[in-house]
Amino acid sequence: MTTDEEKGLRKLPAVEVMLQDAAVQAAAEGVPRRLVVEAVRTAVERVREQLVKGACGGASEEAVRQEVVRLSVDRLAWATRPHFRKAINATGIILHTGLGRAVLPPRALRQIQEELSGYSVLQLDVETGQRSQRDARIEWLLKQLTGAGAATVVNNNAAATMIVLNTVAKGREVIVSRGQLVEIGGSFRLPDVMAASGAHMVEVGTTNKTHPADYENAITENTAAILRVHPSNYRVVGFTAEVPLSELVAIARAHEVVLIDDVGAGALIDFSQFGFAKEPTLPESVAAGADVVTASADKLIGASQGGIILGRSDLVNAVRKNPIARMVRVDKMTLAALEATLMLFLDESLAMREVPTLRMLRRELPEIARQAKRIVKAVAKRAPGASAAAVDGFSQMGSGSLPEQNLATRLVAIQSAGMDPDALASALRQQDPPVFTRIQSDRVLLDPRTLQDGEEATLIDAVVHVLNG
Repeated sequence: MTTDEEKGLRKLPAVEVMLQDAAVQAAAEGVPRRLVVEAVRTAVERVREQLVKGACGGASEEAVRQEVVRLSVDRLAWATRPHFRKAINATGIILHTGLGRAVLPPRALRQIQEELSGYSVLQLDVETGQRSQRDARIEWLLKQLTGAGAATVVNNNAAATMIVLNTVAKGREVIVSRGQLVEIGGSFRLPDVMAASGAHMVEVGTTNKTHPADYENAITENTAAILRVHPSNYRVVGFTAEVPLSELVAIARAHEVVLIDDVGAGALIDFSQFGFAKEPTLPESVAAGADVVTASADKLIGASQGGIILGRSDLVNAVRKNPIARMVRVDKMTLAALEATLMLFLDESLAMREVPTLRMLRRELPEIARQAKRIVKAVAKRAPGASAAAVDGFSQMGSGSLPEQNLATRLVAIQSAGMDPDALASALRQQDPPVFTRIQSDRVLLDPRTLQDGEEATLIDAVVHVLNG
Protein backbone atom coordinates (compact mmCIF):
# COMPACT_ATOMS: atom_id res chain seq x y z
CA MET A 1 0.00 0.00 0.00
CA THR A 2 1.36 3.42 -0.95
CA THR A 3 1.78 6.34 1.42
CA ASP A 4 -1.07 8.22 -0.35
CA GLU A 5 -3.40 5.24 0.13
CA GLU A 6 -2.50 5.06 3.81
CA LYS A 7 -3.23 8.78 4.21
CA GLY A 8 -6.58 8.32 2.49
CA LEU A 9 -7.57 5.42 4.72
CA ARG A 10 -6.80 7.47 7.84
CA LYS A 11 -9.73 9.71 6.85
CA LEU A 12 -12.11 6.76 7.12
CA PRO A 13 -14.33 7.07 10.23
CA ALA A 14 -14.82 4.15 12.59
CA VAL A 15 -18.10 2.25 12.53
CA GLU A 16 -18.84 3.09 16.18
CA VAL A 17 -18.33 6.79 15.46
CA MET A 18 -20.71 6.68 12.47
CA LEU A 19 -23.37 4.91 14.54
CA GLN A 20 -23.55 8.09 16.63
CA ASP A 21 -23.94 10.39 13.61
CA ALA A 22 -27.17 12.41 13.77
CA ALA A 23 -28.15 11.77 10.15
CA VAL A 24 -27.56 8.04 10.50
CA GLN A 25 -29.52 7.89 13.75
CA ALA A 26 -32.41 9.79 12.17
CA ALA A 27 -32.53 7.32 9.27
CA ALA A 28 -32.22 4.41 11.73
CA GLU A 29 -35.23 5.34 13.86
CA GLY A 30 -37.32 2.23 14.42
CA VAL A 31 -34.81 0.02 12.58
CA PRO A 32 -33.35 -3.05 14.35
CA ARG A 33 -29.81 -2.32 15.52
CA ARG A 34 -28.35 -5.26 13.63
CA LEU A 35 -29.53 -3.69 10.35
CA VAL A 36 -28.10 -0.30 11.33
CA VAL A 37 -24.71 -1.82 12.13
CA GLU A 38 -24.73 -3.80 8.89
CA ALA A 39 -25.62 -0.69 6.88
CA VAL A 40 -22.80 1.39 8.39
CA ARG A 41 -20.25 -1.40 8.05
CA THR A 42 -21.19 -1.89 4.41
CA ALA A 43 -20.93 1.86 3.77
CA VAL A 44 -17.52 2.10 5.45
CA GLU A 45 -16.25 -0.87 3.44
CA ARG A 46 -17.44 0.64 0.16
CA VAL A 47 -15.71 3.94 0.90
CA ARG A 48 -12.60 1.99 1.88
CA GLU A 49 -12.63 0.34 -1.54
CA GLN A 50 -13.02 3.73 -3.22
CA LEU A 51 -10.07 5.15 -1.25
CA VAL A 52 -7.85 2.18 -2.16
CA LYS A 53 -8.75 2.61 -5.82
CA GLY A 54 -8.10 6.34 -5.61
CA ALA A 55 -11.69 7.12 -6.57
CA CYS A 56 -12.04 9.71 -3.80
CA GLY A 57 -8.97 11.59 -4.93
CA GLY A 58 -8.00 14.32 -2.48
CA ALA A 59 -11.32 14.34 -0.68
CA SER A 60 -11.26 15.88 2.77
CA GLU A 61 -11.96 13.93 5.92
CA GLU A 62 -15.38 15.58 6.18
CA ALA A 63 -16.19 14.67 2.55
CA VAL A 64 -15.26 11.05 3.26
CA ARG A 65 -17.47 11.08 6.36
CA GLN A 66 -20.42 12.48 4.41
CA GLU A 67 -20.02 9.80 1.77
CA VAL A 68 -20.20 7.16 4.52
CA VAL A 69 -23.35 8.87 5.84
CA ARG A 70 -24.94 8.93 2.40
CA LEU A 71 -24.19 5.29 1.71
CA SER A 72 -25.38 4.28 5.21
CA VAL A 73 -28.70 6.06 4.76
CA ASP A 74 -29.16 4.54 1.29
CA ARG A 75 -28.36 1.10 2.64
CA LEU A 76 -30.87 1.49 5.47
CA ALA A 77 -33.56 2.54 3.01
CA TRP A 78 -32.79 -0.50 0.86
CA ALA A 79 -32.73 -2.90 3.82
CA THR A 80 -36.05 -1.75 5.31
CA ARG A 81 -38.02 -1.30 2.11
CA PRO A 82 -40.00 -4.36 0.92
CA HIS A 83 -38.41 -6.01 -2.09
CA PHE A 84 -41.68 -7.56 -3.23
CA ARG A 85 -43.52 -4.31 -3.73
CA LYS A 86 -45.70 -2.47 -6.19
CA ALA A 87 -44.20 -1.52 -9.55
CA ILE A 88 -45.54 0.31 -12.58
CA ASN A 89 -45.33 -1.77 -15.73
CA ALA A 90 -45.04 0.61 -18.68
CA THR A 91 -43.31 -1.97 -20.89
CA GLY A 92 -46.47 -3.09 -22.69
CA ILE A 93 -45.69 -6.72 -21.80
CA ILE A 94 -48.90 -7.98 -20.19
CA LEU A 95 -47.44 -11.12 -18.59
CA HIS A 96 -44.06 -9.80 -17.51
CA THR A 97 -42.19 -12.60 -15.72
CA GLY A 98 -39.90 -10.19 -13.89
CA LEU A 99 -42.86 -8.13 -12.68
CA GLY A 100 -44.95 -10.97 -11.31
CA ARG A 101 -46.67 -12.13 -14.52
CA ALA A 102 -50.47 -11.95 -14.23
CA VAL A 103 -52.01 -9.09 -12.29
CA LEU A 104 -54.43 -10.70 -9.86
CA PRO A 105 -58.12 -9.77 -10.14
CA PRO A 106 -59.38 -7.45 -7.38
CA ARG A 107 -61.75 -10.21 -6.30
CA ALA A 108 -58.77 -12.50 -5.63
CA LEU A 109 -57.01 -9.84 -3.58
CA ARG A 110 -60.17 -9.17 -1.57
CA GLN A 111 -60.63 -12.86 -0.89
CA ILE A 112 -57.04 -13.18 0.36
CA GLN A 113 -57.44 -10.15 2.63
CA GLU A 114 -60.90 -10.95 3.94
CA GLU A 115 -60.76 -14.73 4.25
CA LEU A 116 -57.11 -15.43 5.04
CA SER A 117 -56.36 -12.71 7.58
CA GLY A 118 -56.67 -15.24 10.40
CA TYR A 119 -57.25 -18.97 10.47
CA SER A 120 -59.00 -20.27 7.37
CA VAL A 121 -60.57 -23.44 6.06
CA LEU A 122 -57.88 -25.28 4.12
CA GLN A 123 -57.95 -29.01 4.67
CA LEU A 124 -60.86 -29.71 7.02
CA ASP A 125 -64.45 -30.54 6.14
CA VAL A 126 -66.77 -28.08 7.93
CA GLU A 127 -69.56 -30.67 8.09
CA THR A 128 -67.64 -33.67 9.42
CA GLY A 129 -64.67 -31.94 11.02
CA GLN A 130 -62.46 -34.52 9.33
CA ARG A 131 -59.39 -33.95 7.17
CA SER A 132 -60.34 -33.16 3.58
CA GLN A 133 -58.74 -32.75 0.17
CA ARG A 134 -57.19 -29.28 0.06
CA ASP A 135 -57.75 -28.75 -3.66
CA ALA A 136 -61.32 -30.08 -3.72
CA ARG A 137 -62.81 -26.66 -4.49
CA ILE A 138 -60.31 -26.05 -7.30
CA GLU A 139 -61.10 -29.47 -8.73
CA TRP A 140 -64.83 -28.71 -8.71
CA LEU A 141 -64.31 -25.40 -10.50
CA LEU A 142 -62.00 -26.88 -13.13
CA LYS A 143 -64.42 -29.72 -13.76
CA GLN A 144 -67.18 -27.16 -14.28
CA LEU A 145 -65.05 -25.09 -16.65
CA THR A 146 -63.38 -27.85 -18.69
CA GLY A 147 -65.50 -30.99 -18.46
CA ALA A 148 -62.56 -32.96 -17.06
CA GLY A 149 -63.17 -36.03 -14.91
CA ALA A 150 -60.80 -34.81 -12.21
CA ALA A 151 -58.31 -32.03 -11.54
CA THR A 152 -55.59 -30.95 -9.19
CA VAL A 153 -53.06 -28.14 -8.95
CA VAL A 154 -49.34 -27.94 -8.19
CA ASN A 155 -46.93 -25.01 -7.97
CA ASN A 156 -46.21 -24.51 -11.70
CA ASN A 157 -46.59 -26.18 -15.07
CA ALA A 158 -43.06 -27.61 -15.10
CA ALA A 159 -43.93 -29.39 -11.85
CA ALA A 160 -47.25 -30.52 -13.35
CA THR A 161 -45.51 -32.05 -16.35
CA MET A 162 -42.82 -33.67 -14.21
CA ILE A 163 -45.16 -35.27 -11.68
CA VAL A 164 -47.49 -36.55 -14.41
CA LEU A 165 -44.57 -38.15 -16.25
CA ASN A 166 -43.23 -39.62 -13.01
CA THR A 167 -46.65 -41.04 -12.13
CA VAL A 168 -47.52 -42.42 -15.55
CA ALA A 169 -44.17 -43.37 -17.04
CA LYS A 170 -41.37 -43.71 -14.49
CA GLY A 171 -38.88 -46.23 -15.88
CA ARG A 172 -40.76 -46.45 -19.17
CA GLU A 173 -40.75 -44.65 -22.52
CA VAL A 174 -42.56 -41.47 -23.47
CA ILE A 175 -42.75 -40.47 -27.13
CA VAL A 176 -42.42 -36.80 -28.06
CA SER A 177 -41.89 -34.94 -31.32
CA ARG A 178 -38.47 -33.33 -31.85
CA GLY A 179 -40.27 -30.16 -32.82
CA GLN A 180 -41.76 -29.95 -29.32
CA LEU A 181 -38.60 -30.24 -27.20
CA VAL A 182 -39.04 -26.78 -25.75
CA GLU A 183 -36.93 -24.73 -23.36
CA ILE A 184 -38.89 -22.56 -20.96
CA GLY A 185 -37.72 -19.60 -18.88
CA GLY A 186 -34.62 -19.97 -16.75
CA SER A 187 -33.06 -22.55 -19.12
CA PHE A 188 -35.37 -25.37 -17.98
CA ARG A 189 -35.62 -27.81 -20.87
CA LEU A 190 -38.23 -30.48 -21.48
CA PRO A 191 -35.63 -33.27 -21.84
CA ASP A 192 -34.24 -32.31 -18.43
CA VAL A 193 -37.72 -32.31 -16.87
CA MET A 194 -38.40 -35.69 -18.41
CA ALA A 195 -35.11 -37.10 -17.16
CA ALA A 196 -35.86 -35.84 -13.65
CA SER A 197 -39.25 -37.59 -13.80
CA GLY A 198 -37.59 -40.96 -14.41
CA ALA A 199 -39.24 -41.42 -17.81
CA HIS A 200 -37.20 -42.28 -20.90
CA MET A 201 -37.68 -39.89 -23.79
CA VAL A 202 -38.13 -41.25 -27.30
CA GLU A 203 -37.79 -38.54 -29.95
CA VAL A 204 -39.68 -38.89 -33.22
CA GLY A 205 -39.98 -36.89 -36.41
CA THR A 206 -37.87 -33.87 -37.23
CA THR A 207 -37.74 -30.30 -35.96
CA ASN A 208 -40.23 -29.11 -38.58
CA LYS A 209 -42.23 -32.20 -39.51
CA THR A 210 -43.69 -35.09 -37.55
CA HIS A 211 -46.23 -37.54 -39.00
CA PRO A 212 -48.63 -40.11 -37.48
CA ALA A 213 -46.41 -42.96 -38.67
CA ASP A 214 -43.52 -41.56 -36.63
CA TYR A 215 -45.51 -42.14 -33.46
CA GLU A 216 -46.90 -45.49 -34.60
CA ASN A 217 -43.45 -46.86 -35.45
CA ALA A 218 -41.95 -45.74 -32.13
CA ILE A 219 -44.45 -47.51 -29.88
CA THR A 220 -43.07 -50.60 -28.14
CA GLU A 221 -44.16 -52.76 -25.23
CA ASN A 222 -42.24 -50.37 -22.96
CA THR A 223 -44.10 -47.28 -24.15
CA ALA A 224 -46.16 -45.68 -21.40
CA ALA A 225 -47.31 -42.45 -23.00
CA ILE A 226 -47.29 -40.03 -25.89
CA LEU A 227 -46.58 -36.45 -24.89
CA ARG A 228 -47.76 -33.51 -26.95
CA VAL A 229 -46.25 -30.14 -26.01
CA HIS A 230 -47.91 -27.05 -27.37
CA PRO A 231 -45.20 -24.56 -28.44
CA SER A 232 -46.62 -21.64 -26.48
CA ASN A 233 -43.31 -19.76 -26.37
CA TYR A 234 -42.12 -20.14 -29.97
CA ARG A 235 -43.27 -20.85 -33.51
CA VAL A 236 -41.99 -23.09 -36.29
CA VAL A 237 -43.32 -21.74 -39.57
CA GLY A 238 -42.97 -22.58 -43.24
CA PHE A 239 -42.47 -26.20 -44.33
CA THR A 240 -44.00 -27.79 -41.25
CA ALA A 241 -46.39 -30.53 -40.20
CA GLU A 242 -47.58 -31.82 -36.85
CA VAL A 243 -50.09 -34.45 -35.87
CA PRO A 244 -53.44 -33.04 -34.63
CA LEU A 245 -54.43 -33.89 -31.08
CA SER A 246 -57.41 -35.95 -32.24
CA GLU A 247 -55.11 -38.25 -34.26
CA LEU A 248 -52.67 -38.58 -31.37
CA VAL A 249 -55.55 -39.57 -29.10
CA ALA A 250 -56.63 -42.23 -31.61
CA ILE A 251 -53.08 -43.60 -31.84
CA ALA A 252 -52.72 -43.68 -28.05
CA ARG A 253 -56.03 -45.48 -27.57
CA ALA A 254 -55.29 -48.01 -30.30
CA HIS A 255 -52.06 -48.94 -28.52
CA GLU A 256 -53.41 -48.52 -24.97
CA VAL A 257 -50.93 -45.84 -23.94
CA VAL A 258 -51.62 -42.55 -22.16
CA LEU A 259 -51.91 -39.31 -24.11
CA ILE A 260 -50.52 -36.33 -22.16
CA ASP A 261 -51.26 -32.89 -23.55
CA ASP A 262 -49.05 -30.11 -22.17
CA VAL A 263 -50.96 -27.01 -23.26
CA GLY A 264 -48.35 -24.70 -21.70
CA ALA A 265 -49.78 -21.21 -21.26
CA GLY A 266 -53.27 -22.67 -21.06
CA ALA A 267 -56.56 -20.93 -21.77
CA LEU A 268 -60.13 -21.34 -20.65
CA ILE A 269 -61.50 -19.18 -23.47
CA ASP A 270 -60.78 -18.78 -27.17
CA PHE A 271 -58.21 -16.00 -27.59
CA SER A 272 -58.80 -15.74 -31.33
CA GLN A 273 -61.66 -13.37 -30.44
CA PHE A 274 -58.93 -10.83 -29.58
CA GLY A 275 -57.36 -11.17 -33.00
CA PHE A 276 -54.75 -13.75 -32.01
CA ALA A 277 -54.06 -16.92 -33.93
CA LYS A 278 -56.00 -19.89 -32.64
CA GLU A 279 -54.64 -21.31 -29.38
CA PRO A 280 -55.73 -24.61 -27.81
CA THR A 281 -57.99 -24.28 -24.80
CA LEU A 282 -58.27 -26.61 -21.82
CA PRO A 283 -61.91 -27.53 -22.58
CA GLU A 284 -60.94 -28.38 -26.18
CA SER A 285 -58.10 -30.62 -25.06
CA VAL A 286 -60.37 -32.46 -22.64
CA ALA A 287 -63.08 -32.79 -25.29
CA ALA A 288 -60.56 -34.17 -27.79
CA GLY A 289 -59.89 -37.04 -25.41
CA ALA A 290 -56.49 -36.29 -23.90
CA ASP A 291 -55.98 -38.52 -20.87
CA VAL A 292 -54.07 -35.87 -18.92
CA VAL A 293 -53.81 -32.15 -19.64
CA THR A 294 -51.33 -29.78 -17.98
CA ALA A 295 -51.13 -25.98 -18.13
CA SER A 296 -50.08 -22.86 -16.26
CA ALA A 297 -52.56 -21.08 -14.03
CA ASP A 298 -50.82 -17.70 -14.10
CA LYS A 299 -50.61 -16.99 -17.82
CA LEU A 300 -53.71 -17.00 -20.02
CA ILE A 301 -55.95 -17.79 -17.05
CA GLY A 302 -54.52 -14.77 -15.24
CA ALA A 303 -54.40 -16.25 -11.74
CA SER A 304 -51.63 -16.94 -9.24
CA GLN A 305 -48.65 -19.10 -10.16
CA GLY A 306 -49.66 -22.72 -10.43
CA GLY A 307 -49.70 -25.81 -12.59
CA ILE A 308 -53.06 -27.29 -13.50
CA ILE A 309 -53.53 -31.02 -14.06
CA LEU A 310 -56.79 -32.25 -15.63
CA GLY A 311 -58.01 -35.54 -16.98
CA ARG A 312 -59.05 -39.08 -16.18
CA SER A 313 -59.95 -39.58 -12.55
CA ASP A 314 -57.71 -42.63 -12.09
CA LEU A 315 -54.65 -40.79 -13.43
CA VAL A 316 -55.26 -37.56 -11.51
CA ASN A 317 -55.83 -39.53 -8.30
CA ALA A 318 -52.59 -41.41 -8.94
CA VAL A 319 -50.82 -38.07 -9.26
CA ARG A 320 -52.26 -37.01 -5.90
CA LYS A 321 -50.88 -40.16 -4.27
CA ASN A 322 -47.41 -39.66 -5.72
CA PRO A 323 -44.94 -38.72 -2.93
CA ILE A 324 -43.74 -35.84 -5.10
CA ALA A 325 -47.19 -34.25 -4.76
CA ARG A 326 -46.33 -33.10 -1.25
CA MET A 327 -43.20 -31.38 -2.54
CA VAL A 328 -45.01 -29.39 -5.23
CA ARG A 329 -48.33 -28.68 -3.54
CA VAL A 330 -49.60 -25.12 -3.29
CA ASP A 331 -50.46 -23.07 -0.21
CA LYS A 332 -53.63 -21.33 0.92
CA MET A 333 -52.69 -18.04 -0.75
CA THR A 334 -52.39 -19.67 -4.17
CA LEU A 335 -55.55 -21.69 -3.70
CA ALA A 336 -57.59 -18.65 -2.65
CA ALA A 337 -56.37 -16.54 -5.57
CA LEU A 338 -56.98 -19.36 -8.04
CA GLU A 339 -60.44 -20.04 -6.63
CA ALA A 340 -61.47 -16.39 -6.96
CA THR A 341 -60.13 -16.16 -10.51
CA LEU A 342 -61.75 -19.39 -11.69
CA MET A 343 -65.07 -18.27 -10.21
CA LEU A 344 -64.98 -15.31 -12.60
CA PHE A 345 -64.69 -17.64 -15.60
CA LEU A 346 -68.03 -19.25 -14.74
CA ASP A 347 -69.45 -16.11 -16.39
CA GLU A 348 -67.19 -15.32 -19.37
CA SER A 349 -68.44 -11.75 -19.65
CA LEU A 350 -67.53 -11.19 -16.00
CA ALA A 351 -64.05 -12.63 -16.56
CA MET A 352 -63.58 -10.27 -19.51
CA ARG A 353 -64.30 -7.29 -17.27
CA GLU A 354 -62.55 -8.32 -14.06
CA VAL A 355 -59.50 -10.43 -15.00
CA PRO A 356 -56.78 -7.83 -15.61
CA THR A 357 -55.00 -9.99 -18.19
CA LEU A 358 -58.13 -10.15 -20.32
CA ARG A 359 -58.96 -6.51 -19.72
CA MET A 360 -55.52 -5.37 -20.94
CA LEU A 361 -55.82 -7.61 -24.00
CA ARG A 362 -59.20 -6.07 -24.84
CA ARG A 363 -58.15 -2.44 -24.50
CA GLU A 364 -58.91 -0.72 -27.77
CA LEU A 365 -56.38 1.36 -29.63
CA PRO A 366 -58.38 4.65 -29.50
CA GLU A 367 -58.59 4.43 -25.70
CA ILE A 368 -54.85 3.76 -25.41
CA ALA A 369 -54.10 6.60 -27.84
CA ARG A 370 -56.10 9.05 -25.70
CA GLN A 371 -54.16 8.02 -22.61
CA ALA A 372 -50.84 8.35 -24.45
CA LYS A 373 -51.86 11.84 -25.58
CA ARG A 374 -52.68 12.85 -21.99
CA ILE A 375 -49.29 11.63 -20.77
CA VAL A 376 -47.43 13.45 -23.56
CA LYS A 377 -49.30 16.68 -22.86
CA ALA A 378 -48.61 16.52 -19.12
CA VAL A 379 -44.91 15.71 -19.55
CA ALA A 380 -44.42 18.44 -22.15
CA LYS A 381 -46.04 20.99 -19.86
CA ARG A 382 -44.21 20.05 -16.67
CA ALA A 383 -40.82 19.12 -18.17
CA PRO A 384 -40.41 21.53 -21.08
CA GLY A 385 -36.73 20.71 -21.55
CA ALA A 386 -37.49 17.14 -22.61
CA SER A 387 -39.05 15.67 -25.72
CA ALA A 388 -42.28 13.65 -25.46
CA ALA A 389 -44.28 12.31 -28.38
CA ALA A 390 -46.95 9.70 -29.05
CA VAL A 391 -45.84 7.08 -31.60
CA ASP A 392 -47.23 3.86 -33.01
CA GLY A 393 -45.97 0.61 -31.56
CA PHE A 394 -46.99 -2.78 -30.25
CA SER A 395 -47.66 -4.57 -26.98
CA GLN A 396 -46.95 -8.23 -26.28
CA MET A 397 -48.58 -10.94 -24.20
CA GLY A 398 -45.20 -12.04 -22.80
CA SER A 399 -44.08 -14.87 -20.53
CA GLY A 400 -43.93 -17.33 -23.41
CA SER A 401 -47.60 -16.82 -24.28
CA LEU A 402 -48.96 -16.03 -27.75
CA PRO A 403 -45.50 -15.61 -29.32
CA GLU A 404 -45.07 -13.64 -32.53
CA GLN A 405 -48.50 -12.08 -31.99
CA ASN A 406 -48.31 -8.37 -31.31
CA LEU A 407 -51.04 -5.96 -30.27
CA ALA A 408 -51.15 -2.53 -31.88
CA THR A 409 -50.70 0.22 -29.31
CA ARG A 410 -49.77 3.88 -28.96
CA LEU A 411 -46.53 4.57 -27.13
CA VAL A 412 -45.13 7.59 -25.34
CA ALA A 413 -41.54 8.20 -26.53
CA ILE A 414 -39.37 10.20 -24.12
CA GLN A 415 -35.98 11.79 -24.81
CA SER A 416 -33.87 14.03 -22.61
CA ALA A 417 -30.97 16.22 -23.71
CA GLY A 418 -29.28 15.68 -20.36
CA MET A 419 -29.70 11.90 -20.03
CA ASP A 420 -29.11 9.02 -22.40
CA PRO A 421 -31.93 6.43 -22.64
CA ASP A 422 -30.20 3.91 -20.35
CA ALA A 423 -29.70 6.53 -17.64
CA LEU A 424 -33.30 7.73 -17.98
CA ALA A 425 -34.70 4.20 -17.76
CA SER A 426 -32.47 3.48 -14.77
CA ALA A 427 -33.61 6.64 -12.99
CA LEU A 428 -37.25 5.68 -13.54
CA ARG A 429 -36.59 2.28 -11.97
CA GLN A 430 -35.25 4.03 -8.87
CA GLN A 431 -38.54 5.85 -8.26
CA ASP A 432 -41.10 4.83 -5.66
CA PRO A 433 -42.86 2.87 -7.01
CA PRO A 434 -40.27 1.81 -9.61
CA VAL A 435 -41.28 2.42 -13.23
CA PHE A 436 -40.23 -0.16 -15.83
CA THR A 437 -40.03 0.87 -19.47
CA ARG A 438 -38.37 -0.28 -22.65
CA ILE A 439 -35.77 1.36 -24.91
CA GLN A 440 -35.86 1.51 -28.67
CA SER A 441 -34.18 3.78 -31.22
CA ASP A 442 -32.50 5.85 -28.48
CA ARG A 443 -35.85 6.61 -26.85
CA VAL A 444 -37.48 5.47 -23.64
CA LEU A 445 -40.89 4.05 -24.49
CA LEU A 446 -43.93 3.94 -22.20
CA ASP A 447 -46.89 1.74 -23.15
CA PRO A 448 -50.19 2.77 -21.52
CA ARG A 449 -51.72 -0.65 -22.23
CA THR A 450 -50.21 -2.18 -19.10
CA LEU A 451 -50.95 0.71 -16.75
CA GLN A 452 -53.43 -0.17 -14.01
CA ASP A 453 -56.22 2.03 -12.70
CA GLY A 454 -54.88 5.05 -10.85
CA GLU A 455 -51.29 4.70 -12.09
CA GLU A 456 -51.32 7.34 -14.82
CA ALA A 457 -50.76 10.30 -12.48
CA THR A 458 -48.04 8.44 -10.55
CA LEU A 459 -46.27 7.59 -13.80
CA ILE A 460 -46.38 11.21 -14.97
CA ASP A 461 -45.03 12.44 -11.63
CA ALA A 462 -42.13 9.96 -11.82
CA VAL A 463 -41.23 10.89 -15.40
CA VAL A 464 -41.39 14.62 -14.68
CA HIS A 465 -39.33 14.24 -11.49
CA VAL A 466 -36.57 12.38 -13.35
CA LEU A 467 -36.58 14.69 -16.38
CA ASN A 468 -36.32 17.76 -14.17
CA GLY A 469 -33.32 16.29 -12.41
